[in-house]
Amino acid sequence: MNDNMNPILYQNRELSWLKFNLRVLEQACDGSIPLLERLKFLSIFGSNLDEFFMIRVGTLTDASLLDPDAIDNKSLMSPAEQLEAIFADTRALIEKKDAAYKRLSADMAGEGIEHLDLSMLTEEQTVFLENYFRGEILPMLSPQIIDKHHPFPFLRNKETYICTQLKTKGEFVKLAIIPVSTGFDRIVYLPFDKNKFVLLEELVLRYCEHIFQGYVVVAKTIFRVTRNADINVDEAMYDHDMDYRSVMEEMVKNRRKLMPVRIEFQGEASEAIIDQLCKKLELTRDRVFFNLSPLDMGFGFALCSKMERRGLPGLFYPPLTPQDSSLVTPGRPMIPQIEDHDILLSYPFESMKPFISLLLEAADDPTVLSIKMTLYRVARESQIVSALIKAAENGKEVHVVVELRARFDEENNIIWSKRLEEAGVNVVYGLGEYKVHSKLLVITRRVEEKICFITQIGTGNYNESTARLYTDLCLMTADREFGEDGTRIFNGILTGNPVGDTKYLVAAPVSMKPMVLRFIEQEIIAAREGRPAAITVKINSLTDKDVIDKLIEASMAGVKIRMIIRGICCLRVGVPGHTDNIEVVSIVGRFLEHSRIYVFGTPERSRMYISSADFMTRNMERRVEVAAPIRDEKLKARIMNLLDLEFSDNVKAKRLLSDGEYEPVKNDKPPIDSQIDLFKLAYMRAEESARVRASRPVQPVMRPAQPQAAPAAPAAPRRGLWDKIRALFHK
Repeated sequence: MNDNMNPILYQNRELSWLKFNLRVLEQACDGSIPLLERLKFLSIFGSNLDEFFMIRVGTLTDASLLDPDAIDNKSLMSPAEQLEAIFADTRALIEKKDAAYKRLSADMAGEGIEHLDLSMLTEEQTVFLENYFRGEILPMLSPQIIDKHHPFPFLRNKETYICTQLKTKGEFVKLAIIPVSTGFDRIVYLPFDKNKFVLLEELVLRYCEHIFQGYVVVAKTIFRVTRNADINVDEAMYDHDMDYRSVMEEMVKNRRKLMPVRIEFQGEASEAIIDQLCKKLELTRDRVFFNLSPLDMGFGFALCSKMERRGLPGLFYPPLTPQDSSLVTPGRPMIPQIEDHDILLSYPFESMKPFISLLLEAADDPTVLSIKMTLYRVARESQIVSALIKAAENGKEVHVVVELRARFDEENNIIWSKRLEEAGVNVVYGLGEYKVHSKLLVITRRVEEKICFITQIGTGNYNESTARLYTDLCLMTADREFGEDGTRIFNGILTGNPVGDTKYLVAAPVSMKPMVLRFIEQEIIAAREGRPAAITVKINSLTDKDVIDKLIEASMAGVKIRMIIRGICCLRVGVPGHTDNIEVVSIVGRFLEHSRIYVFGTPERSRMYISSADFMTRNMERRVEVAAPIRDEKLKARIMNLLDLEFSDNVKAKRLLSDGEYEPVKNDKPPIDSQIDLFKLAYMRAEESARVRASRPVQPVMRPAQPQAAPAAPAAPRRGLWDKIRALFHK
């Protein structure tokens, strides 16, 4: 399709990601969101941008040096052109971030939470902060002057520094650098008003003249450096005669030393300071960024935690508790329930406890022969890993694939892999060049000399913490064919040979992309034959050009395509004659949209899958991913209701336009915040299930040797469902 080479049909991946982070930033500006939750969004925006520069800008920087003529296959931009566009968009984002923090600071001050301006202190505040600096901070500082005897120090990634320009009586000028990130509490609260604070770097900047005796400080500034963190693990393997985990440990250390890709200043900086730092760091001026607000917004989380402990409920979201699934009977073993019917959990609306109970049960069940599981990101204090260790200690055969290349979770995974090995678990580290990103568990049992399976497939990580923050799906089934397919996938990982000969489960890198392209083609055929044709997809990112081109072809054939894409979307929609049958919506709200769902076909003939894979080339071709068909019609209907509700969202949803920008979804319908409505639905289902269980007669347990117990006092009447929900959601 030569028409598909028209650049207006595509959007650059990196610029699309920056638009996603803008949508995160816009949450920090949304007055309908509780005040300190908005501060959290600003902190998330900052950490997102840091990681983007460390990975994506780092990768493009390498490419601009090693292969400068390479072009992006969608936007046709070279690495240098992409970097130029990224830097321009980033400067615009920083301006919006500064404005957002200025508004937030004013709003917080109105609530008595004040980030003090050090140029406008009262006498009492000045005395305390100067004494605090002299007594608590100054003795701990390690300033370094830069001259012939003191070489330029190594500046650690994302750490905050003060740079000063000093003059002696002999008129010699030199630089000095003061690290301010290590060994200190960053937020300094005033003792006589604990809701007022300053940041450590601001305090050191204010009083740094006290540090340099015999010098005059002629200029000073706050700055930090961002370094490339994109290390090629495969290349590292060729240079080391050591095991894979040792290579990863070395890689994590080396990441801290890679070349700088960005330098940021807070407030003003003299030309001499900028020139000297750029020269020492080998950075060009286009990589220099100026902020009016704090460079590291991570303090927002610590501030929010402090205020939450002090009891300021009106400044936070009302608490929501993951509910018991209506598909699970509390108190009953999980394995018999899964054998009776497939169980689907929807996080964070429903609790992860049934899945954890399954693992704990399997660890003790004498019929369980083996447990095979993939781990990509796990919690710091993981009940899931503890259950696997317990199973191994109970003599079960436990095989765990720990992906050590889970970006920025490498250290945590290295620690857990050691713990697992010490407990007798067989641990493997991925599948060669393929990163294992799948969420797959297979429990093999022998019951009355017959082999049977419990299989779980998920869209998100086995992480109790993120299960309360990310929207994900977890399918648990006793379907034998799923278990056999899962066993084949694990055997492929354990033997270093990715498989594609599965019957129902679909696995990347072999069969997933062909499956997606094949099912899109089937909808194209249906549309060309005059039959209704539809595709509904929910993913985090769409970047794979083959899939994009097939979707364009489907749109041109008349297939109605709806997609919920939280982040990157490299496809332009609404282009007449090409993509005018494609709708893309992004939802950024209280929870991180993370589940992946593919639906091919109209309702009466649809094929539905849940998956760990986005429509990205890396997921389809360079990772081990798993997709599972939803065969239970009730579960299919439940997932379709979820999708329809998200497409009806007119509070948090934004629609992608043909120019690549996003606009809020606005209409005359009643407000629908899909995430909150899904939580309401979970509360309603849990309440209804509890009511039904309570209404069932309980068979008395006969104990002939003991007198019959007196009847229990009647239970207190349950609060009305809607009263409960209204109180919880302030409706």
